[in-house]
Amino acid sequence: MIRIVLADDHAIVREGLKRILSTVPDFQVVGEAADGTQVLQVARQTDFDLLLLDLSMPGRSGMELIRLVKTEKPRVRILVLSMHQETQYAVRAIKSGASGYLTKESASAELEQALRKIAAGGAYVSADVAQQLALGAMPGNEAAPHEALSPREFEVFRQLVLGASVTEIAHTLNLSVKTVSTHKTHLMDKLGVHNPAELVRYAIRHGLSDAAQP
Repeated sequence: MIRIVLADDHAIVREGLKRILSTVPDFQVVGEAADGTQVLQVARQTDFDLLLLDLSMPGRSGMELIRLVKTEKPRVRILVLSMHQETQYAVRAIKSGASGYLTKESASAELEQALRKIAAGGAYVSADVAQQLALGAMPGNEAAPHEALSPREFEVFRQLVLGASVTEIAHTLNLSVKTVSTHKTHLMDKLGVHNPAELVRYAIRHGLSDAAQP
């Protein structure tokens, strides 16, 4: 039996996933979480094998949450289920400790296959993501500026290009406005941009264009 925890802030998505998983005899959903705090609570209190994790949830989320879960439960395998199709998100997720990356658009067709492969100790990524990971491991390949962002800076970057204000980001990520402002300053320095328009252009230029969609 493969014990699975579902983490998504939309109840209708969790219900849909449960319906898909209920058709597989050896899959068992043993827990649910609607935000980053609940994910960590479930990780500490529940025995499970695999976490199906939305990349964007209130509170702690994204790459930071992947790292925290792996710290709490090193043996747990993580499959990221995300709305983001760009390979850069998948590459960062894998580097943070996830074992696979699946877009919500393709979940209904590929979910069982992805979960089985990951539960068996493998990885599940697209050919493009595999290529990016391989290229990044080759000597002499210079990393793009956004790859130097910390997990929290990347989360703030993503929210900024979505058009969120510093105050809104502070509320979403459960941080102080001062902390978010500091992250904003640091990430803009690292990316070499000076205003929101340049930030969006950077996202588009570096294959992070879906972050700029509403």
